[in-house]
Amino acid sequence: MRIFLTGATGFIGSRIVPELLAAGHQVLGMTRSDAGAAWLNAAGAEAHRATLEDVDSIRAGAANADAVIHTAFDHDFSNFVANCEKDRRVIAALGSVLKGSNRPLLITSGTGLGQGPDHGIAREDIVNFQHPNPRVASEQEGQAQLEAGVNVGVVRLPQVHDTKKQGLISPFIEISRAQGLVGYVGEGRNRWPAAHVDDVAHLYRLAVERAEPGARYNAVDEEGVVVRDIATVIAEGLNLPLKSLTPEEAQAHFGWLAMFTSLDLTASSKLTRERLNWTPKGVSMLEDLRNMDYAAAVA
Repeated sequence: MRIFLTGATGFIGSRIVPELLAAGHQVLGMTRSDAGAAWLNAAGAEAHRATLEDVDSIRAGAANADAVIHTAFDHDFSNFVANCEKDRRVIAALGSVLKGSNRPLLITSGTGLGQGPDHGIAREDIVNFQHPNPRVASEQEGQAQLEAGVNVGVVRLPQVHDTKKQGLISPFIEISRAQGLVGYVGEGRNRWPAAHVDDVAHLYRLAVERAEPGARYNAVDEEGVVVRDIATVIAEGLNLPLKSLTPEEAQAHFGWLAMFTSLDLTASSKLTRERLNWTPKGVSMLEDLRNMDYAAAVA
Protein backbone atom coordinates (compact mmCIF):
# COMPACT_ATOMS: atom_id res chain seq x y z
CA MET A 1 0.00 0.00 0.00
CA ARG A 2 0.93 3.63 -0.43
CA ILE A 3 0.52 5.00 3.10
CA PHE A 4 0.32 8.67 4.05
CA LEU A 5 1.88 9.03 7.49
CA THR A 6 1.47 12.24 9.45
CA GLY A 7 4.06 12.89 12.14
CA ALA A 8 6.49 10.81 10.09
CA THR A 9 9.62 12.30 11.65
CA GLY A 10 8.29 12.33 15.23
CA PHE A 11 9.17 9.98 18.06
CA ILE A 12 6.71 7.26 17.04
CA GLY A 13 6.34 8.12 13.35
CA SER A 14 10.08 7.80 12.73
CA ARG A 15 9.85 4.20 13.97
CA ILE A 16 6.74 3.48 11.89
CA VAL A 17 8.50 4.53 8.66
CA PRO A 18 11.05 1.65 8.62
CA GLU A 19 8.40 -0.75 9.93
CA LEU A 20 6.17 0.00 6.92
CA LEU A 21 9.01 0.02 4.39
CA ALA A 22 10.33 -3.34 5.62
CA ALA A 23 6.85 -4.81 5.06
CA GLY A 24 6.88 -3.64 1.43
CA HIS A 25 4.68 -0.56 1.74
CA GLN A 26 5.38 2.83 0.19
CA VAL A 27 5.46 5.74 2.63
CA LEU A 28 4.51 9.34 1.98
CA GLY A 29 5.65 11.03 5.16
CA MET A 30 4.39 14.40 6.31
CA THR A 31 7.06 16.78 7.62
CA ARG A 32 7.39 20.49 8.35
CA SER A 33 11.10 20.92 7.65
CA ASP A 34 13.89 20.47 5.14
CA ALA A 35 15.73 18.30 7.65
CA GLY A 36 12.67 16.09 8.02
CA ALA A 37 12.30 15.77 4.25
CA ALA A 38 15.96 14.83 3.91
CA TRP A 39 15.61 12.16 6.63
CA LEU A 40 12.54 10.67 4.95
CA ASN A 41 14.23 10.56 1.54
CA ALA A 42 17.32 8.92 3.03
CA ALA A 43 15.11 6.33 4.73
CA GLY A 44 13.50 5.40 1.41
CA ALA A 45 10.23 7.28 1.88
CA GLU A 46 8.75 10.25 0.03
CA ALA A 47 8.33 13.56 1.82
CA HIS A 48 5.18 15.67 1.86
CA ARG A 49 5.53 19.18 3.30
CA ALA A 50 2.63 20.27 5.51
CA THR A 51 1.75 21.50 8.99
CA LEU A 52 -1.17 20.61 11.21
CA GLU A 53 -2.63 24.05 10.52
CA ASP A 54 -2.52 23.50 6.72
CA VAL A 55 -5.51 21.20 6.26
CA ASP A 56 -5.57 21.68 2.48
CA SER A 57 -2.06 20.25 2.19
CA ILE A 58 -3.00 17.44 4.57
CA ARG A 59 -5.97 16.58 2.34
CA ALA A 60 -3.63 16.56 -0.67
CA GLY A 61 -1.35 14.08 1.08
CA ALA A 62 -4.23 11.73 1.75
CA ALA A 63 -5.81 12.07 -1.69
CA ASN A 64 -3.57 9.59 -3.52
CA ALA A 65 -2.90 7.25 -0.61
CA ASP A 66 -4.26 3.75 -0.11
CA ALA A 67 -4.25 4.28 3.67
CA VAL A 68 -3.55 7.01 6.22
CA ILE A 69 -1.85 6.73 9.61
CA HIS A 70 -2.26 9.89 11.68
CA THR A 71 0.29 10.25 14.49
CA ALA A 72 1.08 13.98 14.29
CA PHE A 73 0.06 15.98 17.36
CA ASP A 74 1.10 19.32 18.83
CA HIS A 75 2.60 18.35 22.19
CA ASP A 76 2.59 21.83 23.70
CA PHE A 77 0.62 20.80 26.78
CA SER A 78 0.25 24.39 27.94
CA ASN A 79 -2.29 24.62 25.07
CA PHE A 80 -3.57 21.06 25.38
CA VAL A 81 -7.27 21.79 24.87
CA ALA A 82 -6.64 23.90 21.77
CA ASN A 83 -4.28 21.29 20.35
CA CYS A 84 -6.87 18.55 20.86
CA GLU A 85 -9.36 20.65 18.91
CA LYS A 86 -6.72 21.10 16.21
CA ASP A 87 -6.46 17.32 16.05
CA ARG A 88 -10.23 17.13 15.62
CA ARG A 89 -9.99 19.41 12.57
CA VAL A 90 -7.16 17.37 11.05
CA ILE A 91 -9.12 14.12 11.45
CA ALA A 92 -12.14 15.76 9.81
CA ALA A 93 -9.96 16.90 6.91
CA LEU A 94 -8.51 13.43 6.40
CA GLY A 95 -11.96 11.90 6.61
CA SER A 96 -13.31 14.26 3.95
CA VAL A 97 -10.84 12.75 1.47
CA LEU A 98 -11.38 9.10 2.40
CA LYS A 99 -15.17 9.15 2.80
CA GLY A 100 -16.98 6.63 0.62
CA SER A 101 -13.93 4.42 0.09
CA ASN A 102 -12.60 1.49 2.08
CA ARG A 103 -9.20 3.16 2.49
CA PRO A 104 -8.34 2.98 6.20
CA LEU A 105 -7.71 6.00 8.41
CA LEU A 106 -5.85 5.04 11.57
CA ILE A 107 -5.95 7.82 14.17
CA THR A 108 -4.27 8.19 17.55
CA SER A 109 -5.74 8.62 21.01
CA GLY A 110 -4.87 7.79 24.62
CA THR A 111 -5.61 4.69 26.66
CA GLY A 112 -7.59 6.75 29.16
CA LEU A 113 -10.45 7.01 26.66
CA GLY A 114 -11.13 3.32 27.27
CA GLN A 115 -11.67 3.85 30.98
CA GLY A 116 -15.30 3.75 32.04
CA PRO A 117 -17.09 5.73 34.77
CA ASP A 118 -15.91 3.20 37.37
CA HIS A 119 -12.28 4.25 36.67
CA GLY A 120 -11.33 0.60 36.19
CA ILE A 121 -8.81 -0.78 33.75
CA ALA A 122 -9.09 0.77 30.28
CA ARG A 123 -10.21 -1.66 27.58
CA GLU A 124 -10.54 -1.57 23.81
CA ASP A 125 -14.26 -2.34 23.93
CA ILE A 126 -14.98 0.77 26.00
CA VAL A 127 -15.13 4.29 24.63
CA ASN A 128 -15.95 7.04 27.08
CA PHE A 129 -17.01 10.07 25.04
CA GLN A 130 -17.62 11.98 28.29
CA HIS A 131 -14.07 11.46 29.52
CA PRO A 132 -12.61 14.68 31.01
CA ASN A 133 -9.36 14.28 29.06
CA PRO A 134 -9.52 16.84 26.19
CA ARG A 135 -8.03 14.18 23.89
CA VAL A 136 -11.56 12.80 23.73
CA ALA A 137 -11.95 15.21 20.78
CA SER A 138 -9.91 12.85 18.61
CA GLU A 139 -12.16 9.86 19.28
CA GLN A 140 -15.32 11.95 19.01
CA GLU A 141 -14.30 13.09 15.53
CA GLY A 142 -13.12 9.60 14.62
CA GLN A 143 -16.55 8.24 15.54
CA ALA A 144 -18.26 10.98 13.52
CA GLN A 145 -16.15 10.09 10.49
CA LEU A 146 -16.85 6.38 10.99
CA GLU A 147 -20.58 7.07 11.00
CA ALA A 148 -20.14 9.20 7.86
CA GLY A 149 -18.66 6.24 5.97
CA VAL A 150 -14.92 6.50 6.63
CA ASN A 151 -12.99 3.35 7.57
CA VAL A 152 -11.62 4.68 10.88
CA GLY A 153 -9.59 2.77 13.44
CA VAL A 154 -7.93 4.03 16.63
CA VAL A 155 -4.59 3.29 18.27
CA ARG A 156 -4.61 4.32 21.93
CA LEU A 157 -1.22 5.14 23.36
CA PRO A 158 0.16 4.60 26.87
CA GLN A 159 3.52 6.05 27.99
CA VAL A 160 5.63 5.15 24.95
CA HIS A 161 9.31 4.80 25.76
CA ASP A 162 12.89 4.11 24.85
CA THR A 163 16.05 5.46 26.51
CA LYS A 164 15.52 8.91 24.96
CA LYS A 165 11.82 9.69 25.54
CA GLN A 166 9.03 8.27 27.67
CA GLY A 167 5.76 10.08 26.95
CA LEU A 168 4.68 12.25 29.90
CA ILE A 169 7.64 10.98 31.89
CA SER A 170 10.04 13.05 29.78
CA PRO A 171 8.56 16.35 31.05
CA PHE A 172 8.29 14.72 34.50
CA ILE A 173 12.08 14.32 34.41
CA GLU A 174 12.71 17.88 33.27
CA ILE A 175 10.38 19.32 35.90
CA SER A 176 12.18 17.25 38.55
CA ARG A 177 15.54 18.52 37.33
CA ALA A 178 14.32 22.13 37.46
CA GLN A 179 12.71 21.73 40.91
CA GLY A 180 15.67 19.95 42.45
CA LEU A 181 13.63 17.00 43.70
CA VAL A 182 11.56 14.13 42.34
CA GLY A 183 7.99 14.19 43.60
CA TYR A 184 5.03 11.84 43.56
CA VAL A 185 1.54 12.34 44.98
CA GLY A 186 0.59 10.71 48.27
CA GLU A 187 1.83 7.13 48.45
CA GLY A 188 2.51 7.11 44.71
CA ARG A 189 0.68 3.82 44.25
CA ASN A 190 -1.15 4.99 41.13
CA ARG A 191 -0.04 3.41 37.85
CA TRP A 192 0.57 4.32 34.23
CA PRO A 193 0.54 1.85 31.31
CA ALA A 194 3.57 1.64 29.05
CA ALA A 195 5.02 0.13 25.87
CA HIS A 196 8.32 0.32 24.00
CA VAL A 197 8.23 2.53 20.93
CA ASP A 198 9.27 -0.26 18.55
CA ASP A 199 6.38 -2.45 19.72
CA VAL A 200 4.01 0.49 19.21
CA ALA A 201 5.31 1.05 15.67
CA HIS A 202 4.75 -2.62 14.88
CA LEU A 203 1.18 -2.38 16.16
CA TYR A 204 0.40 0.57 13.87
CA ARG A 205 1.54 -1.50 10.89
CA LEU A 206 -0.56 -4.51 11.88
CA ALA A 207 -3.60 -2.30 12.49
CA VAL A 208 -3.44 -0.45 9.18
CA GLU A 209 -3.03 -3.73 7.31
CA ARG A 210 -6.05 -5.22 9.07
CA ALA A 211 -8.10 -2.10 8.22
CA GLU A 212 -11.05 -3.01 10.42
CA PRO A 213 -13.65 -0.21 10.59
CA GLY A 214 -14.33 0.96 14.13
CA ALA A 215 -11.52 -1.07 15.71
CA ARG A 216 -9.76 0.30 18.77
CA TYR A 217 -6.37 -0.98 19.84
CA ASN A 218 -4.51 -0.43 23.12
CA ALA A 219 -0.77 -0.25 22.41
CA VAL A 220 0.01 -1.54 25.89
CA ASP A 221 2.73 -3.90 27.05
CA GLU A 222 2.74 -3.17 30.79
CA GLU A 223 -0.78 -2.62 32.15
CA GLY A 224 0.40 -0.33 34.92
CA VAL A 225 3.81 0.78 36.18
CA VAL A 226 3.69 2.17 39.72
CA VAL A 227 4.44 5.91 39.67
CA ARG A 228 6.52 5.76 42.86
CA ASP A 229 8.72 3.13 41.20
CA ILE A 230 9.12 5.43 38.21
CA ALA A 231 9.99 8.35 40.49
CA THR A 232 12.49 6.23 42.44
CA VAL A 233 14.45 5.31 39.31
CA ILE A 234 14.41 8.93 38.13
CA ALA A 235 15.62 10.16 41.53
CA GLU A 236 18.54 7.74 41.34
CA GLY A 237 19.32 8.81 37.77
CA LEU A 238 19.22 12.52 38.57
CA ASN A 239 20.82 12.07 42.01
CA LEU A 240 17.98 14.07 43.56
CA PRO A 241 15.87 13.53 46.69
CA LEU A 242 12.57 11.66 46.43
CA LYS A 243 9.55 13.22 48.14
CA SER A 244 5.86 12.54 48.63
CA LEU A 245 3.73 15.58 47.80
CA THR A 246 0.23 16.57 48.81
CA PRO A 247 -2.17 17.32 45.93
CA GLU A 248 -1.72 21.03 46.68
CA GLU A 249 2.07 20.75 46.64
CA ALA A 250 1.90 18.71 43.43
CA GLN A 251 0.04 21.53 41.66
CA ALA A 252 2.83 23.98 42.42
CA HIS A 253 5.58 21.44 41.74
CA PHE A 254 4.35 19.95 38.46
CA GLY A 255 2.36 22.80 36.88
CA TRP A 256 0.38 21.57 33.86
CA LEU A 257 1.54 17.99 34.48
CA ALA A 258 -0.20 17.93 37.87
CA MET A 259 -3.50 16.89 36.22
CA PHE A 260 -1.91 13.54 35.33
CA THR A 261 0.39 12.79 38.26
CA SER A 262 -2.20 11.36 40.66
CA LEU A 263 -4.29 9.50 38.09
CA ASP A 264 -4.47 5.70 38.13
CA LEU A 265 -4.52 4.82 34.43
CA THR A 266 -4.16 1.08 34.00
CA ALA A 267 -4.96 -0.37 30.58
CA SER A 268 -5.36 -3.84 29.08
CA SER A 269 -4.30 -4.93 25.59
CA LYS A 270 -5.90 -8.37 25.71
CA LEU A 271 -8.22 -7.76 22.76
CA THR A 272 -5.49 -6.02 20.77
CA ARG A 273 -3.16 -8.97 21.15
CA GLU A 274 -5.87 -11.41 20.12
CA ARG A 275 -7.06 -9.44 17.07
CA LEU A 276 -3.63 -8.52 15.69
CA ASN A 277 -1.51 -11.38 17.03
CA TRP A 278 0.61 -8.62 18.56
CA THR A 279 3.25 -9.73 21.06
CA PRO A 280 5.36 -6.92 22.54
CA LYS A 281 9.06 -7.76 22.80
CA GLY A 282 10.61 -4.52 24.04
CA VAL A 283 12.20 -3.91 27.42
CA SER A 284 10.22 -2.51 30.34
CA MET A 285 9.80 1.18 31.04
CA LEU A 286 11.84 0.97 34.25
CA GLU A 287 14.69 -0.72 32.38
CA ASP A 288 14.75 2.07 29.80
CA LEU A 289 14.67 4.67 32.57
CA ARG A 290 17.60 2.96 34.32
CA ASN A 291 19.61 2.95 31.09
CA MET A 292 18.99 6.51 29.91
CA ASP A 293 21.62 9.27 29.99
CA TYR A 294 20.39 11.70 32.63
CA ALA A 295 23.23 14.08 31.90
CA ALA A 296 21.73 14.79 28.49
CA ALA A 297 18.78 17.16 28.07
CA VAL A 298 15.48 15.42 27.44
CA ALA A 299 13.99 16.53 24.10
